[in-house]
Amino acid sequence: MSSATAGSAADRLEIVETVLPDPKPDQVLVRNRMMALRAAMGLLLAGGVPGMPSYRVGETLWGPAVGEVVAGALPPGTLVAHPLGWREYAVLDSAQARVLPADADPALQLSQAELAHAALSLAPLRAEETVFVSSAAGSIGTMAGRLARLLGAGRVVGSASASKVAWLTGHAGFDAAFDRGDADLVAALRSAAPKGVDVYLDLTGGPQLQAVLEAANPGARIMAIGTLDSQDRATGIDLPTLVAKRITLRGFTPRDHPEALARAGQEIGEWSRRGLLPVAQAVFDGLEQAPTALTGLLEGAHTGTVVVRL
Repeated sequence: MSSATAGSAADRLEIVETVLPDPKPDQVLVRNRMMALRAAMGLLLAGGVPGMPSYRVGETLWGPAVGEVVAGALPPGTLVAHPLGWREYAVLDSAQARVLPADADPALQLSQAELAHAALSLAPLRAEETVFVSSAAGSIGTMAGRLARLLGAGRVVGSASASKVAWLTGHAGFDAAFDRGDADLVAALRSAAPKGVDVYLDLTGGPQLQAVLEAANPGARIMAIGTLDSQDRATGIDLPTLVAKRITLRGFTPRDHPEALARAGQEIGEWSRRGLLPVAQAVFDGLEQAPTALTGLLEGAHTGTVVVRL
């Protein structure tokens, strides 16, 4: 599937057929079972973000997927997670394939739960603290809300578009939520978190980060994960407040913390087996539905993890 011209994602993508090479001795051929769509894919279509290559016209898109090994360096039938979604079959180096338990839930593996867990643990989140998550109705945000509770948070607050605020408190387990487009974000955040914010998982940057600095408690920790909002506007950081409140602002990428991700995987697996970690998801069937699903995601039409079953 490759991008073409400007317009919606559905207009810019087309399905093509191609012949795959046989896997080399250190490669595997994988039949993809499920792939995930991310809001960041809109940025990749638009030219990329620091540290991530952009999508290129005429080339296959890529993204997280779970599938079964058909042939190659791993036994046939092995379930693996890998970065070559947007296709029904993929040939990749075996080092790119993370072996999963045979009974692993593909949707949970694609939900970014391990990223959210690691960020909360490294913040670190302490018992009974208040956690705020921006873009809380998305893939990372919904899992972060659930995990914050399981990790001991006393109050969990989220922000989202106005149409999703009620869903956050009614279905996703948040104690309070507010419209990310509120004209007075500081007042909205203080109302949702009357005891202040201790840990902030920042998935957007931009004005919400500024609001957190105002509403944060002394010693608060901010884990900067995403920049969806700040790609379109430059926002200066209120350094005097940051210093006066002794707030820690830390950029976070999961690849720097393999041990934290391993611990996260163990706890998430146990909670999932006990039914404590449901995955909110929007499911589409067939590769031909992927462009429409991506368009809806970029327009804010979905909640939770957006997946395409292949």
